[in-house]
Amino acid sequence: MKKEDLITLEITDMGVDGEGIGRYDGFTFFVKDAVIGDTVEAKILKMKKNYGYARLQQVLKPSSLRREPGCVHARPCGGCQLQALDYEAQLDFKAKKIQNHLIRIGGFTDIEKPEVMGMDNPWRYRNKAQFPFGTDREGHAVTGFYAVRSHRIIPCTDCLLGVEENQVVLEKVLAHMERHQIPAYDETTGKGLVRHVLIRKGFATGELMVCLILKGRTLKALPELSSSLQEIPGMKSITINVNLENTNVIMGKELLPVWGPMYITDRIREITYRISPLSFYQVNPVQTKRLYETALEYADLRGHEIVWDLYCGIGTISLFLARKAGKVYGVEIVPEAIEDARENARINGIKNAEFFVGKAEEVLPRKYQEEGVRADVIVVDPPRKGCDPAALETMVRMAPERIVYISCDSATLARDLKYLCGEGYEVKKVKGCDMFAFTTHVETVCLLSNRKLKPDTYIKLSLDMEDYYRIKDAEKEKNKTS
Repeated sequence: MKKEDLITLEITDMGVDGEGIGRYDGFTFFVKDAVIGDTVEAKILKMKKNYGYARLQQVLKPSSLRREPGCVHARPCGGCQLQALDYEAQLDFKAKKIQNHLIRIGGFTDIEKPEVMGMDNPWRYRNKAQFPFGTDREGHAVTGFYAVRSHRIIPCTDCLLGVEENQVVLEKVLAHMERHQIPAYDETTGKGLVRHVLIRKGFATGELMVCLILKGRTLKALPELSSSLQEIPGMKSITINVNLENTNVIMGKELLPVWGPMYITDRIREITYRISPLSFYQVNPVQTKRLYETALEYADLRGHEIVWDLYCGIGTISLFLARKAGKVYGVEIVPEAIEDARENARINGIKNAEFFVGKAEEVLPRKYQEEGVRADVIVVDPPRKGCDPAALETMVRMAPERIVYISCDSATLARDLKYLCGEGYEVKKVKGCDMFAFTTHVETVCLLSNRKLKPDTYIKLSLDMEDYYRIKDAEKEKNKTS
């Protein structure tokens, strides 16, 4: 076998990135856009020692799980990987992905395939989208999403995972750029002005935000564009984000107002949140509610606990927890997010939540070692790379009764759980949440319990905080004496 050869494959499994897996003449082949159960003709793209990659040429016999993608751009676009797969099968794929990572990376051989909470309607669920801008061969500005493993833009102004207002915003921006000859940014040359457009919508409030990411601080005829965008129902905030670097990083650090406040608001259950362009806020509000309710259930708060929420963003989980806890401390590295978190606590009348700016791996050890701040429950929702080792080490030293770990990457989750369970914790519950339908991504929430705590430790659940600390201080003195 060699590159360009055509082969026939029966797809018997799917890889973690959603590619179909089949075997031919002793070799394993990965085929994008093939789904489990298909029989396909594929062209070999690359050969390794024991496996290869192939491009789908045609489906010879479709799987019973194959579905017609809802979007015409589904195959070339890099945004969705699973639109051709039945939705219930997508949930099963994600459950197996979580289980396999926990087994292979974490070493949890007794972990059963977890439940994955699915959506009733898995379309139009994203409350945020970032659209890159570029130039087509005719010299016209275009926007859309990047093709798979490239920065080539697939023109598309109406992604079916995003809100319908996205298309209206994008077409107004494109028309303005065409009318005033405003160039899109070119990553290759570093020239041009318009890099991305970020759009957010509050699903509960209907409020809209548009943030223009520019290689500059203004735009030709900006008042004209602003007035046009203000005509869209729900528009509340228009800003400019300045990114002068020759980089493919989307957002810069400088934010400038154009019209309206520099934030919108949204609600999850009875909690109202203020969201700025740089804030982290889960993109799927329907599933966020279910995810956070599960985290709250796992935290099992009785009203007196001290809770740390690491990587807290704008305080979304913190404020959920604060209604049931004695005290909540939130930590987040983005200053603007912490400003929003503090404001969110204020507007919701929550007085038992305190927020710190900084890296979790720096703030948590400092507060514990220098100030003696302890924890009954720690909730973590880290970025895709997982928790920093220093944060994990401090979590173990603080010895909370429970750790609730929310993860957007089950591979780094498994790695971190392996460490925590090697230091005295055990995994009690695992559940998935389909926050990103039609993609291979899945959120996971896990409950870990401290095996080292004696049963009488839990006496504090029936005591008020003053009595609890009196008992703990007495225990410390006794330990020093002994």
